[in-house]
Parts: sequence; C-alpha cells; structure tokens
Amino acid sequence: LPNLLFYGPPGTGKTSTILAAARELYGPELFRQRVLELNASDERGIQVIREKVKAFAQLTASGSRPDGKACPPFKIVILDEADSMTSAAQAALRRTMEKESKTTRFCLICNYISRIIEPLTSRCSKFRFKPLSDKIQQQRLLDVSEKEHVKISSEAVSYLVKVSEGDLRKAITFLQSATRLMGGKEITEKIVTEIAGVIPKEATDEVLSVCRSGSFEKLETLAKNLINEGYAVAQLVNQLHDTVVESEDYSDKQKSVIVEKLAEVDKCLADGADEYLQLMSLFALVMQQLTQNT
Repeated sequence: LPNLLFYGPPGTGKTSTILAAARELYGPELFRQRVLELNASDERGIQVIREKVKAFAQLTASGSRPDGKACPPFKIVILDEADSMTSAAQAALRRTMEKESKTTRFCLICNYISRIIEPLTSRCSKFRFKPLSDKIQQQRLLDVSEKEHVKISSEAVSYLVKVSEGDLRKAITFLQSATRLMGGKEITEKIVTEIAGVIPKEATDEVLSVCRSGSFEKLETLAKNLINEGYAVAQLVNQLHDTVVESEDYSDKQKSVIVEKLAEVDKCLADGADEYLQLMSLFALVMQQLTQNT
C-alpha cells in the first residue's frame, strides 16, 4: 500500500473508503491501535505533526491479527481535511512520511488538491472522487428510506438528488430533517424544497418576468420581498445562473453579460457585501439586457 491522497467534492465517500479499508485490513480489535485519525477539528499544527504523528509513526507493528489472519505490518495515519493544514505543518509532514515509510502509511484527504504542497502530492498515489451519479444516490436514498420505514414520493427522491448536487451526505441530512418535520407522513417535493433552502422556481421566473417588464419600481419591491422572505441571495444567484444558461430565450451576448454580472455579485457576497444592493445591481443589469431589444 503506498501513501494515499484522496481528493474530490464533499459527501462522495473519501473518509468512509479509507476507514472501511482499514477495518478490513486490521479487523475490529487492532483497528484502534493501528489507525490514527486527525481531522480539522483536532489540533494539528506543526507541533502536533512533530510530536503526536511522529511518535505514532515510530511504533513498530506486527504482521498478524488476534483472529489469526494476516495483516499488513504497518499502521495508517489518516489526515482528514488536509487542505486546511498550514503549509508549515504540511512541510513538517514530508520528512516523517519518508523516514517512517517502513512502519507507517499516510492517507491525506482533501477537497482541493491545489491547497496541498507539491512535495506531499508527489509522495502519494492520487485518487479523485467524483460527485456520485444520480442513479447511485437514488438507490442509496431508497435503501435508507426502506430500512428506516420512511414514506417518500419518487418525485421527492429525484428532487433530493438534484438539490444535493452529488453530495450523498447532504441528501441524507435533508432526508433526516424532512422525516423529523413530517413525523411519519409522506415526504413530498414541496417539503424537500423548504428544507433544502431552495428558492421555488416560481420566484426565479417572477424575477425574470419583472426584469422584462422594465419597471424599476416593481423590481425594487420584488428585491425587498425576496430578502424579507429570508431567501439566501447566494442561492438565488446560483439558481438564476442555471435558469439563464439553460434558457433558449436569450441571445449569447445577453447570456454572457448576465453571467459575468452573476459572477461579480457572487464574489461581492462572499466578501461580505450588502445583499439588497447586490441584488438591485444584478436586477438592474438583467433588466437592461432584457429590455434593450424591445
């Protein structure tokens, strides 16, 4: 087994894969002694890497299990969310990785491989985890619903898959929340929409139709209403992007100008800008684009 680097979006089974592999290799008794798991909530600055990880890595391991089966003569250190480790801590790790290669294997798990320093990535075998396919997610959600005796409509399952965007953990969390809310009644698409914080399609359609009307007063009222309803503006930006890009009603030039503005607004919101002002500036530009030709 080489040193491993698992990367990919959240909720795609990176941590589960290595934990399942470790349990398979060591069995339930040895698992605790042979596996050290550290994630972002644990202290793992440069000091911890030098002391805790190094001390664990230096222990030797035998090649047999209490149940008589053979097991690999090395231990596994799992560093979950490794992209949030400081560069100094990552740099301290590379020497330990090389030095203890006889007794220890490292498994780094991260969402963004670009945040791991080059010397570490070159020492690992890289595995990319893709977002899960809709079919796999649907099957898993149906299995969970069946085992937990949850009533859920097939439309709600499809919608759960759509809003979770390949993140199975997110989909299961939404299902859990919906089950608690409904208390045994059937879960419908409407409930999933409310729980996932998705803005209803009618609201995004209304935004575009008001922009087409060319009335700034209506636009202002709509922006205030959307914010008073408690909708997240970042979510609205994402949904408007999908609606505009997939629509046949706009020219390529209109689409490119609107999408550029959406990107700008998204960046401003991430930097902590005022939601109402950003929303108004976005709507004003969309209105200009949609009323130019008329």
